[in-house]
Amino acid sequence: MSTNVYDILMERGFIEQATHEDEIREMLGKESVTFYIGFDATADSLTAGHFLTIMAMMHMQRAGHRPIALLGGGTTMIGDPSGKSDMRSIMTKEKIDYNAKRFAEQLSRFITFDDDKAIIANNADWLLDINYVEFLREIGVHFSVNRMLTAECYKQRMEKGLTFFEFNYMLMQSYDFLKLNRMYGCNLELGGNDQWSNILGGVDLIRKKENKPAYGLTFKLLTTSEGIKMGKTMNGAVWLDPEKTSPYEFFQYWRNIEDSKVEECLGLLTFLPMDEVRKLGSLKDAEINKAKEVLAYEVTKIVHGEDEAQKALDASKSLFGGSMSTSDIPTTTYPKARFDEGIDILTLLCDGKLAGSRGDARRNVTQGGVTVNDEKCTDFAKIFKTDDLSEDGTLLIKRGKKAFHLFKCE
Repeated sequence: MSTNVYDILMERGFIEQATHEDEIREMLGKESVTFYIGFDATADSLTAGHFLTIMAMMHMQRAGHRPIALLGGGTTMIGDPSGKSDMRSIMTKEKIDYNAKRFAEQLSRFITFDDDKAIIANNADWLLDINYVEFLREIGVHFSVNRMLTAECYKQRMEKGLTFFEFNYMLMQSYDFLKLNRMYGCNLELGGNDQWSNILGGVDLIRKKENKPAYGLTFKLLTTSEGIKMGKTMNGAVWLDPEKTSPYEFFQYWRNIEDSKVEECLGLLTFLPMDEVRKLGSLKDAEINKAKEVLAYEVTKIVHGEDEAQKALDASKSLFGGSMSTSDIPTTTYPKARFDEGIDILTLLCDGKLAGSRGDARRNVTQGGVTVNDEKCTDFAKIFKTDDLSEDGTLLIKRGKKAFHLFKCE
């Protein structure tokens, strides 16, 4: 192996904490390492938040290491309290199984699973039929409650109330690491920095039970300058499934991130050389928009393919440039009868997901943040009828500088 992947991940800004930094770096430089990352199947699509860990998996696989993508068919039934202020809602086994299958499909777009180059496992295979008394005798005996209560993931929940149901999560995740170590020789767990306490639990368990080395490494969490997790919009999560977040909307999310986050995201979420990342990140004022465009294009290309990235770029340029090429803008089509009757601006904003509620839509309109076919609309009672459509039978509604939606008449 040439460049050590640890150095690549460090230079690109991934690494937050490591259990044994020098040993991990040495190991990654001299042998092919089997490592794992867990994905709890809480939805039917991976999100932009997952994408950072997927990028890390891709870097690791490119460097000759073997990923295990562990689907949480078992752990999802409890829910990880890390970073959560409330208990996760309990899902049915059928829903969790469906979500896990969708995750597996999506991960296979980024990770090569052929020829044992990577493994997909599901912790439902060993957690759902566990004998609780045996589990406590084999695993629970190695965990100090005093120490567990000092873990950040539990401390955050103590005020609102931490259930014993969730308290088991650290033991289950630690047991996952032990099982993967025994089954596949996996000796490294990776995850977001909010997983640090859970990862330490697994590292310690393997060292105690198997009397052999195990390691953990955590990655930076993508947050805004206010410390809020990135990958959320007014309408919810930014999904990797094009049916849930269109490639154009996905592109626009990255095109419109804060200036201060551009260089960080280019390092973490693209494969561009770091010289180019630093050069783009140093652009200032209006020039930074060029870097944002590159970021949006590169991330969309990895997630949705080059064709969709180019379409989104072309649509974005035409809109920001003032022309009306609208083929790839999110679109809603109404029957002509709806426009003949008339549709109010608040309904249009809500239907186009440009506002989260009618109250939110009304505020945007009265504050002058909405234009319809390039004309400002400040009347929240405004009704749009067939006569208001442009020559091609459309209304292009823009909220602020960044959000667009096209309405067509059948």
